[in-house]
Amino acid sequence: MEISKRNLLDEEAKASLDIWRYVFGFADIAAAKCAIDLKIPEAIENHPSSLPVTLAELSSAVSASPSHLHRIMRFLVHQGIFKEVTTKDGLATGYTNTPLSRRMMITKRDGKSLAPFVLFETSPEMLAPWLRLSSVVSSPVNGSHPPPFDAVHGKDVWALAEDNPCLSHMINEAMACDTRLVMPRVAKACHDLFEGLATVVDVGGCTGETTGILVKDFPWIKGFNFDLPHVIKVAQVMDGVENVGGDMFDYVPKCDAVFIKWVLHDWGDKDCIRILKNCKEAVPPNIGKVLIVESVIREKKKTMIVEDRDEKLEHVRLMLDMVMMAHTSTGKERTLKEWDFVLNEAGFARYEIRDIDDVQCVIIAYR
Repeated sequence: MEISKRNLLDEEAKASLDIWRYVFGFADIAAAKCAIDLKIPEAIENHPSSLPVTLAELSSAVSASPSHLHRIMRFLVHQGIFKEVTTKDGLATGYTNTPLSRRMMITKRDGKSLAPFVLFETSPEMLAPWLRLSSVVSSPVNGSHPPPFDAVHGKDVWALAEDNPCLSHMINEAMACDTRLVMPRVAKACHDLFEGLATVVDVGGCTGETTGILVKDFPWIKGFNFDLPHVIKVAQVMDGVENVGGDMFDYVPKCDAVFIKWVLHDWGDKDCIRILKNCKEAVPPNIGKVLIVESVIREKKKTMIVEDRDEKLEHVRLMLDMVMMAHTSTGKERTLKEWDFVLNEAGFARYEIRDIDDVQCVIIAYR
């Protein structure tokens, strides 16, 4: 009884602090966006000396008000994004980067920075639908309430992007930085799957970043970057890659294997099955395969002991599922059981899953 009472008091004490995260939680995102907008990580990284950058030097480098910049940096230091250390002469303090702040460099294309993704998700177009999330949750299945994004903008994200080149560019840049992050892991885990292939089609490949990495890592492959015509219009021109405009709901170009990353989660089961069927029809019978890079939501903990990294990755997957609810009409992250359903309905003979120690994994579906 005494232990139970103590646990309840501990929970109450924790709740009294945790609730403030939901009151002011947006400050985390807004301050990080501010750092990216001002290119603060770059200013610190490119400082002429290797010494910590003082507030005066930093405010001059990013053309910011020293008093306001001090408050932003105080907050970001507290969050562990930057470090504040004593200068060599001991007379002042200065700022240095951390591995986390370097991942907020908008000018870096090193496979680590997710700054374009932050800017995309914090754009006015993507923030507004979050305020309508409760309306879609409270509406009955097949109810009259439009999805949050549609309710705000009068059309879905893909239609808006087609009419809005700036938004389309942000989507492409966000997907490209994720590609640079995850593709080395995919290549390492799935090297054997590309042996003997002559052609690979990347479905929903945006500007061709994924296809470019594939043909570089596996130079014997001819890559086809397949996306909507308005996306292909601004796609990169690369050796070994052919950009093809089309609609995955109509067809997928014939090939030895299909690669499809972070596309199927944008769609509900009916549309997902339709896309998967087109992917299946594109590859040869018996030997054809479709490589799907997506998240798999854990249905329950396998053991009582779960690694901290696994818990954090699962949290990202669950956050991503909320993003799908806010930003797409029917999209969702799927559990293994839900993936099993759509893959079987699409008619695949079998599938396997390879872990890449990331938010996503690789699902290989065999025709």
